[in-house]
Amino acid sequence: MPPYNQYARIRKKEGGVLMKSTVPHLQKGDTVGIVALSSLVEPEKLGEAVSFLDDLGLHYIIGDTIQAKHAYLAGSDEMRLADFHEMVRNPEVKAIFCVKGGYGSARIAEKIDYTLLEEHPKIFWGFSDLTYLHCAINEYANLVTFHGPLLMSVGRIDELSKKMFLQLFSPIEIQYTEEISPLTTIANGIARGQIIGGNLRRLVSSIGTKFEVRTEGRILLIEEIAESIPRIDSMLQQLKQARKLEQLAGIVVGSFTQTGADEVALLMLMKEYFAELGIPVVAGFKIGHETTNIAIPLGVDAILDAQKKVLKILPGVH
Repeated sequence: MPPYNQYARIRKKEGGVLMKSTVPHLQKGDTVGIVALSSLVEPEKLGEAVSFLDDLGLHYIIGDTIQAKHAYLAGSDEMRLADFHEMVRNPEVKAIFCVKGGYGSARIAEKIDYTLLEEHPKIFWGFSDLTYLHCAINEYANLVTFHGPLLMSVGRIDELSKKMFLQLFSPIEIQYTEEISPLTTIANGIARGQIIGGNLRRLVSSIGTKFEVRTEGRILLIEEIAESIPRIDSMLQQLKQARKLEQLAGIVVGSFTQTGADEVALLMLMKEYFAELGIPVVAGFKIGHETTNIAIPLGVDAILDAQKKVLKILPGVH
């Protein structure tokens, strides 16, 4: 496979953006923080998550939000914000792992001290509802974050997905090819740009806010679960009308599960929106709500080669 540097001559689209700062890597014996920034957690089901951290050679501090309950949330907004800030401030904590998604991270985004996070850079890991915080941290703390399986799901992901946590221990360039899953080229081309994105519904919900997803010159990842084709159509239409598709460098279509439709219908919808954008678009990446959920850093430089069906992503740690 050609090295990443071979693609370096490919120019970014005009309006290219500054790459985010990578974060310090983990070492065995480090301490990490476990928090719930969205929906409430069933703490009795946390056993597999902490055992997995043990297997990685990590110590852990369990945040107050793991036991907390406030209606459908893992504690009040104030408690979830305080739990996050405490993990950021604590010099012993080298990474913050979210255990569950659902809903709620957007409720604390406006009150987060992003300067504090920028001054104490560390790994932030999660996906789904945490997409909202990925957008916020990428832009306002200027830091790379990690789109990866929530700790409560480690008992349901495969071995390859578990191995992707190892990228946190040393700088590893990720190369996603058809050796991992079959890929479908929707539109040809090669693009280089900062990879951003995540859950489609959360990306759309950011539009019109100060945390609105920025797509200019970037490679956009989208994934979703339990949304019908008409609902997905509606969300893609909102992205289009918000002019979020016009200046993209490329699109990575991740896992769309429990849609109630077959893959052909989903691909037809993606082609309708993306085929004529004049940028590379590839579908079939196992990134999202599936047994295989490949973790990737967000905010780093990436190359999407639609002809060779290769996605190369630079490391998120240093």
